Amino acid sequence: MKVKNNNRLLLILITLFLIIGAILIFFNPIESIIIKFSKLKNIVTNEYQGNIISDDALSKYYTKNQKFIDVKHYNIKLDLFPKTKLLKGNTIISGNVTDSAITSLDFNLYDNMKVSSVTLNSKNINFKQQGTTLSLLKRFSSGDTFSVVIKYQGTPESLGFGSFEFGKFEKKSVVYSLSEPIYASTWFPCNDKPTDKATADIFITNDSSKTSVSNGKLIDVVMSGARRTYHWQTQYPISSYLIAIYSAEYSEFEEIYTSKNGKKMPIKYYAFHSHLQNAKNDFAINLPALKFFANKFGEYPFVKEKYGVAEFLWNAGAMEHQTITGIGERLVSGKGFFKDIYVHELAHQWWGDAVSPKTWKDVWLNEGFATYSEALFWEYQAGSDALISTMISKYGDFENGTLYNPGSALFSKLIYDKGSWVLHMLRREVGDKNFFAILKAYFKKYKYRNASTENFKNICEDISHKNLDYFFNEWIFKGKGIIDLNYKYKYKKVSPTNYQITLELLQTQKGFSIYHFPLDVQFDFKGQLFADSTFYITSKDTAIIFNSKAPVYNVEFDKNSWLLSKIKEVKN
Repeated sequence: MKVKNNNRLLLILITLFLIIGAILIFFNPIESIIIKFSKLKNIVTNEYQGNIISDDALSKYYTKNQKFIDVKHYNIKLDLFPKTKLLKGNTIISGNVTDSAITSLDFNLYDNMKVSSVTLNSKNINFKQQGTTLSLLKRFSSGDTFSVVIKYQGTPESLGFGSFEFGKFEKKSVVYSLSEPIYASTWFPCNDKPTDKATADIFITNDSSKTSVSNGKLIDVVMSGARRTYHWQTQYPISSYLIAIYSAEYSEFEEIYTSKNGKKMPIKYYAFHSHLQNAKNDFAINLPALKFFANKFGEYPFVKEKYGVAEFLWNAGAMEHQTITGIGERLVSGKGFFKDIYVHELAHQWWGDAVSPKTWKDVWLNEGFATYSEALFWEYQAGSDALISTMISKYGDFENGTLYNPGSALFSKLIYDKGSWVLHMLRREVGDKNFFAILKAYFKKYKYRNASTENFKNICEDISHKNLDYFFNEWIFKGKGIIDLNYKYKYKKVSPTNYQITLELLQTQKGFSIYHFPLDVQFDFKGQLFADSTFYITSKDTAIIFNSKAPVYNVEFDKNSWLLSKIKEVKN
C-alpha cells in the first residue's frame, strides 16, 4: 500500500556532491590517520571491512482456534446491488484442521453481514455469529477436513482504509474493496490471518454495464438477462487481505510482458472512461519497472496469471492487491506525477504479496521493501544521484516507535521510510553483491509463503557471513529514531609542512545509546583536491586524529547519504 504524500508534486530534485578535479598523482596529502575510541580504548585504521489499528484490536480479532485451521481454497460468489448498497454472498471455504483438537471451527465475519445458512460437508450445522467471529459449533480433531458453505447478505461496513465501498464516479456506480490489514471479513467469511494463504475462485455479478475485476486470471464471463458475472481464479496462494474486487464502467487496455523463459503475460489496465488517455500515459511505467524487478529480485511471481491496475476511488493512495493493484483516481493525472506510487505497488507483488508477513509486527517487510524498491528503480533509471535524492526525500526522525512491532504506527512513515533507510544501510553494511544476493535468496525461499523479520535476518547472515545481531537490534528490534552525531573540529599546524586535525564525535540520540556504523569522511584541500576515508564507529564518543602534509579547508561527512543520521557541528 502507498498512502499518498501531498508533497510528492514537489519532489526534491537534487544533484549533490559534485567532485571537481582529482588528487594529483604525485601528491597525497594524508600521511597518517588514526581513530582513538576514548571509552573502548581500541584503535583502528581507515579500512572499512495510514490508518491506526491497535495491538489490542488485532489480538481480539482472532480466536485461539483459528491458528489450528488451514484454509486451502475460497470459492467466493458475490451479487452486487449498488443502488441499495446490498451485497449477497455465498462463500465455500475448504481446508483442514492442523495440530490440535478444537471445540469450534471459527472464521472472521462481521456480524452486520447476516448469515442465513451454514453447511459443513453438505450437512446443516449450528453456528454462532458474534462481533467479528462466525463459529461452527462442532468439535474437530487434527486432520479433519471441512467444506463449509456460508450464505449471507448485508451492507458491508467500510472500515480501515475503506474495506468495502459502494461509491460513484461521475454519477456512475463504483464498487471496490481495500481490506488491509484485518477487514476482509467485512465482506466475505475467511480466516483473516496473513499466514493462512489459499487459492481462490471469485465470481462477481453486477449490472451488465459493469466490468468486474479481481485477482488472478479471467476464466469466464456469463450474461444472464441484465446481469453479468465475471469468474476470476488464482492458483497462487493468496492472503485474505489481498483478495479484492473492483466493479465499474471501465475502459480496458493492455501491454504484454515477456518473461525470461519467453512466456507472454498480459498487463491488464482498467480506467474510468474519461481518464483513459491519462491512464495510458501514467500506467506506462509498469512494464519497464516489471522488467527491472524481475531481473533484480527474481521472475514476476504470478506470471501464469497477470499483473493489472484498476482505478478506484480511494484518494489517499493505492493498494497492492495480488495481481491487481488499485490506484486512486486522483493519481491518474496523465502527467506522470505519481510514478513512485506505481513503482511501489508493483514492487509489492514480490514484497508483501508473494512473500507475505508472518505477523503484522513484520509489516516493514512489506512497506520498507516496496519503498526501497522505488529508490532501486530510480537508481537503475538515472544513476546514483537519483538514489541519493530518493533517499533524502524519505528522511525523517522516526521517533514514534521501533520498526518491528510498531504498534499504532502500523502504516506510518516509520514503516515505509525508515524501513527503506534500514535496507539502504544494510546494503552498505554487507556490500552490493551480498545485498542483491540476499534479496534474491529471500524471495526464492519464501515465495508464496510468509516470512518474519528473523527469517530475513537469517538469510542476511547466511549470505554475508556476518553476525548482524547488533544491526538488527539498533535499527529494527530496539532502536527508535536515528543517529544524532555532534562533532567538533580542531585544526593545528605542527610544522610548515605538517598539519593535524582532530574530529571529536559524540552520539547524543536518545532512541538507542550507541549505534555502530560506517562513517564516510571527505577532506577538502586547497585547489579542489579531495581525499576520502571510511571509519567504523562503535563507541558513543570518538576522537579521530588526522595528520596531513597540506592544510584541510573543510570536512564533509556521509556525502553519498548512506546513513540515517543528523550530523551537526558544535562550536567550542
